[in-house]
Amino acid sequence: MLSVPLVLALLACGAVAGFLAGLLGVGGGLVIVPVVLGVLSAAQLGGDHAQHLAVGTSLAVMMFTSLSSVRAHHKRGAVDWRIVRAMAPAMVVGTLLGSLVAGAISGLALKWFFVGYAYLVAVQMFFNLKPQASRGMPGQAGQWGAGGLIGMVSSWVGIGGGSMSVPFMSWCNVPVHTAIATSAALGWPIAVSGAVGYLYSGWGAAGLPDGALGFIYLPATLALMLMTVLMAPLGARAAHKLPVARLKQVFAGLMAAMASEMLYSLLHR
Repeated sequence: MLSVPLVLALLACGAVAGFLAGLLGVGGGLVIVPVVLGVLSAAQLGGDHAQHLAVGTSLAVMMFTSLSSVRAHHKRGAVDWRIVRAMAPAMVVGTLLGSLVAGAISGLALKWFFVGYAYLVAVQMFFNLKPQASRGMPGQAGQWGAGGLIGMVSSWVGIGGGSMSVPFMSWCNVPVHTAIATSAALGWPIAVSGAVGYLYSGWGAAGLPDGALGFIYLPATLALMLMTVLMAPLGARAAHKLPVARLKQVFAGLMAAMASEMLYSLLHR
């Protein structure tokens, strides 16, 4: 059982992650994964599979977060469903394959991959680094290739892919609000296929805590899901009103701090 302070930490994390999912088109996994990992560590749960559980739980939460976020964006007519239909199938395949492969990757390797990716996202967001919008969306083959890669990387980090799909669409001259909304829609197939993959790859794994379904920790999933679903629509509405560029810098600082804490723990094992 999780203690009350740990449950409160998950609820607070869910509120932040849900708001970010709607605001920036990111699924909140870059916030959820370190917090779930910290909660599991504090409760002395998960052992060598703690990182797998954190990533799988993050993807399970985003099944609900993405739906809540995309409904709010769709009401504003901001989602480009043509892009969703073109990229989603390859994202599903890439995410499913990546999550199945993750079962054979050590938790330590997944942690190092997460830290490196989090630093890259922090730098990209803080300095607003992005390729110059100088082309249109590629053909079907190009969108499949991009979707498959985004899905696979997402499955190893526990994210909805927004930190990759939004810059990709911006590079292809998709307006930023449309890119954010469309990324939220693409996050759902990534989350579903990733959660299924982590459930399967963790099924029967030794040392999992009570309440785990494969590599998905259900108590944390429930607490996080409740708050992300409530907050994602608020973030989606705020995306059309708040200074998103400044908020990205704040999020980048948060990401760098979390990545640094995880790096410190890795170097002082």
